[in-house]
Amino acid sequence: MTATEAPSPDSPAPEHKDQADRETFLPVFLRNLWSANTVTVTVLSIVLAMVIGAILIIVSDSDVLKTFSYFTARPGDALNGSWTLVSNAYADMFKGSILDPAAVSAWFNGTGTWQAAFFPISETLTYAAPLVFTGLSVAIAFRGGLFNIGGQGQATIGCITAAVAGFSFGLPIVLNLIVALIAGLVGGAIWGFIPGILKARTGAHEVIITIMLNYTATLFLTWLIAQHGVHDPARTDAISKSVPESAQLPSFGGSLRVNLGIVVAVLVTAGVAWMLNRSAFGFELRAVGANPAASRTAGISITKTYTLLMVLAGGLAGLGGATQVLGTAYNLTPAVAGNIGFDGLLVALLGRNRPWGTLFAALLFGALRAGGNRMQAYAGISLELVSVLQALIVIFIAAPALVKTVFHLRDARSARLGASMAKGW
Repeated sequence: MTATEAPSPDSPAPEHKDQADRETFLPVFLRNLWSANTVTVTVLSIVLAMVIGAILIIVSDSDVLKTFSYFTARPGDALNGSWTLVSNAYADMFKGSILDPAAVSAWFNGTGTWQAAFFPISETLTYAAPLVFTGLSVAIAFRGGLFNIGGQGQATIGCITAAVAGFSFGLPIVLNLIVALIAGLVGGAIWGFIPGILKARTGAHEVIITIMLNYTATLFLTWLIAQHGVHDPARTDAISKSVPESAQLPSFGGSLRVNLGIVVAVLVTAGVAWMLNRSAFGFELRAVGANPAASRTAGISITKTYTLLMVLAGGLAGLGGATQVLGTAYNLTPAVAGNIGFDGLLVALLGRNRPWGTLFAALLFGALRAGGNRMQAYAGISLELVSVLQALIVIFIAAPALVKTVFHLRDARSARLGASMAKGW
């Protein structure tokens, strides 16, 4: 229609169009809520993993299994026994990771302390803090087209350098902590530089190099603990001297183990998100991850990007190791890093390799670990079940077609709300 033509009487006015759009938003949202978008698939993956976990809990209990031998005669015994067992187990997991109503009531009644009321969420945050760093390490490497499976080794080196710096320099409080954290970051960055430069210069596969460096870091830790000046002279087992209080991450009070590490983790997550989405290096990193050949043609240095990417990934994992040893362990032992590097792989996958998604995934894994401890102590459920739940969640996240089939999800719309929701975090 030209400027001189009058609008057709049948065509709706602009304000009517806007009103129609507003009226159709809610139906569109509800339709896309049960579609195969990222958020829905993630939530349903967790639900499906919990259902399978419930079945495993029932199968592992011999008393409940006996009730199924006469299921046809008295089905109520099997159903009630199964429900009681599963509900108590998951209730204990909730009480151990989020909130224990009895502890909160005792706090309000004056018979308990506020530390006891906040103990479950404290444990969740304590376990989650190192996973945030190792998850970000894996996620940022994925965004650049590399598979950093060496987070475990980088975190181990971060533990070593942070602890040694903490009990070697004898600096004043605050300064000693800052130096120890920087030492952990630098140690992990150096360990990440090795596969990065080899990948950039020689084309060596980063997966093989980082796997070998994981073993190297673990063996180096075992050797270092026994050396004079590092080993605790008052002990005969493999353990180092303790990190002094001046280099320890301050906790939030009393018996609560949660410390400043979770605050640092949130700040680092925000920094990584800004770097990926707002900085020039973040653009180059994402471009190289999407198409290295086109990036090289556009003038981006692949060698520089790969090297800096692995240095940054290693530094993040090293910071996770530093948080582990300065926040909870306080000593170097052969198992000081635990499995935070390997769990970081699962956290990054669950978080869809997005910084904030990785943070929330780490919180979920921390909750599973904290709740699993109580579930084992009170309900007698093996702690290995938590590992099974974590693995099932990741399996379903990695196989969205399976979740879509089980729950009969619709395809996510490719435009408007569906498209935005399908992008995830």
